Amino acid sequence: MPEPLTAAITAGGQSSRFGSDKARAEWRGRPLLWHVAASFPVVQARLLLGPPGKYALAGWDSRPDLRPGLGPLAGLETALTLAPAGWVAFAGVDNPCLTPGYWEKLLAARRPGVLSVQAGHPERGPQPLGALYHTELLPHVSALLDAGERRLRLAAPLERTVVLSGLPLDFFQNVNRPADLAELQKKEEA
Repeated sequence: MPEPLTAAITAGGQSSRFGSDKARAEWRGRPLLWHVAASFPVVQARLLLGPPGKYALAGWDSRPDLRPGLGPLAGLETALTLAPAGWVAFAGVDNPCLTPGYWEKLLAARRPGVLSVQAGHPERGPQPLGALYHTELLPHVSALLDAGERRLRLAAPLERTVVLSGLPLDFFQNVNRPADLAELQKKEEA
């Protein structure tokens, strides 16, 4: 029987580079948060991680980060803590181009002994957001945070990570600044 899959969206960031709440910024007539939520395949649980009462999505369990203000690594720790034993599909609100097909490719790449599956960008390497993490990583992630580490890319040891290459570059579109959103809209019009 396959292990449970939990979808988790980290939405606790300050959106400082964006200048306003990027989770609520619209693309294709819907908030970025909606696009990310719609990208996940069938899952057993849905976690929306962010400040209490700030966001709500039907069918999603809104929860605050266990360590607010410490970035996506702390969001991952919260997701791994709250998820049933198994896999967590973890994305940020700034990943609106993910699709169910993207997640299916990552899910198909899981192997025994692997604790993370990440998309490999041809120039930037493994991408820690829009990735799969196994709940067995929780002690490792907690130890990193306890030691003061905040980099999400250290969440899974490389020797226990599958890096999937050859994915379309559209999946890697991040929306960190208004110019990124404008670029996405421009691509749509072209």
